[in-house]
Amino acid sequence: MEGTAYEGAAYEGAAYEGAASRDAACQGAAYEGATSKDAAFEVAHAELLAALDGRPLVAIDRYGTVLRTGYTGPAPVEALRPALAVGCYAAWDPALPGVTVSAEERTGVRSVAERHGWLRRVRHDAARQLVKLDRPPVVATCIAGAQLQELAHGGTIAAVDPGVRATIEARHLFDDLLRAAGVPPAARIRSVPVERLPGLAELRRAVGTERVVVQAGGAGGGRGTVVVSGEDDMGRAARLLGPYRVAAYVDGLPCAVTALSVPDGAGGVSVYVDRPAHAATGVPEAGAGPLDGAGHDWSRPWPLPAAALLIECAERLAVWGWRRYGVTGLFTVRALLTPAERVFLSAIRWRYDAATEVSAANQQAMGVPPFTAAHLTVLLGGRVTWLPDPQEFNQLSLLRATRAGGPFTIRLRVTGETPVRVTAGRGPGVYRLDEADRPRFVRRAAHPAEAPADQGEFLLAGLPGPDVLCHPGADLATIEAVTEGATEPFHGPASASPFTRRVAAAVHRLLIPAAP
Repeated sequence: MEGTAYEGAAYEGAAYEGAASRDAACQGAAYEGATSKDAAFEVAHAELLAALDGRPLVAIDRYGTVLRTGYTGPAPVEALRPALAVGCYAAWDPALPGVTVSAEERTGVRSVAERHGWLRRVRHDAARQLVKLDRPPVVATCIAGAQLQELAHGGTIAAVDPGVRATIEARHLFDDLLRAAGVPPAARIRSVPVERLPGLAELRRAVGTERVVVQAGGAGGGRGTVVVSGEDDMGRAARLLGPYRVAAYVDGLPCAVTALSVPDGAGGVSVYVDRPAHAATGVPEAGAGPLDGAGHDWSRPWPLPAAALLIECAERLAVWGWRRYGVTGLFTVRALLTPAERVFLSAIRWRYDAATEVSAANQQAMGVPPFTAAHLTVLLGGRVTWLPDPQEFNQLSLLRATRAGGPFTIRLRVTGETPVRVTAGRGPGVYRLDEADRPRFVRRAAHPAEAPADQGEFLLAGLPGPDVLCHPGADLATIEAVTEGATEPFHGPASASPFTRRVAAAVHRLLIPAAP
């Protein structure tokens, strides 16, 4: 917990000497003492049920199938399947919750405006479904707030206190947080907090680079961030509402790592860190604008020292969060990986993050139930006994990070300037491209592990039906799959691979302009 787990021999991989193969290392070396892989999933199911204590699980999230990688696929934890899901997008078989309420089923529209205002659209329909429940629910959501608390009608919100989360995620406090957590200076970007923006020359002097990054608020997805290269950019930066974080510009590949913090029963926490992911932003083939996220890739190998430092930083942040605020559960650390293989932290999100859904496939591949099962159990005050030794788990994550292979996700949005509809395909599921590069439906599925990319298959998750009108910029689908390393989704921080260009083009050929 104090950052010593990766010193010396661990940096050289000595902890894994004697492993006969990558598969042997990944199938339980860290989980001695468990009677079987299946036993851990059964215990996770039972302990989450105990924490729910008969209360129905309700998921409120943009995606109507949130948590699906936990309750579908090769090793499901059925307790994660919500009795009711409220979201922007419709669910699909086999990821169906008990009951679904979605904005697009009510409006027949996908758009940027709907993406940001969907909860208002479904509030009354959701309230009618919630009052039908026989007990106050447990509401799983990434961000708690007064609107959700009102909607839950006295139910329990399984999320970090919104005030604490806002403080942890505040950009102008980020560097103070890193220092308080003991994050090594080598992982911190030179930056300064300011209440009001001075001139560009002063900002450059303060952080020591010609290009500077101005950030405000706690929003993600590129919102609240302006890269300032010259005076023309200062006007956009000034339109942000301060206080501000002004940081040196770092040329690096965006990356992220998901972590889980669980009370250890002795006054501290055990911290479990997933394999780090490379991220992509601003990929035009995917419909992602500058600084907009286009997906995550866990299959690309990492340089060992950089991965070790990122994992150590996540551990330190978890311990700090517990000591300072008593927070546990899932969180994500975002960072930049430079061409010189240095890693610099850029943000923290103490919530169920956009990458968490597919990252669960990493835990399942290691014979462990998804972090989400422990996350909900812990937030409800329950006991989690199925997790392995945290140091062994994290060292295994480190080993896997240095080797090719793993899941990936690519977010597709509608390109072009006119509304469209999907007129071909058979909805969400596993597809492959035919000889003419047209997507051909293979089978129903909802888990990335059911789509082996190296065999030409990919999961189209969340693809809308033909009755949904999709406006420019709307979410279209996510491409999800697992590869052994032969298939690459991205070739750089803003560059799609040939695989992604082919599949994205094929999916967009399923669309036709909508009738006026």
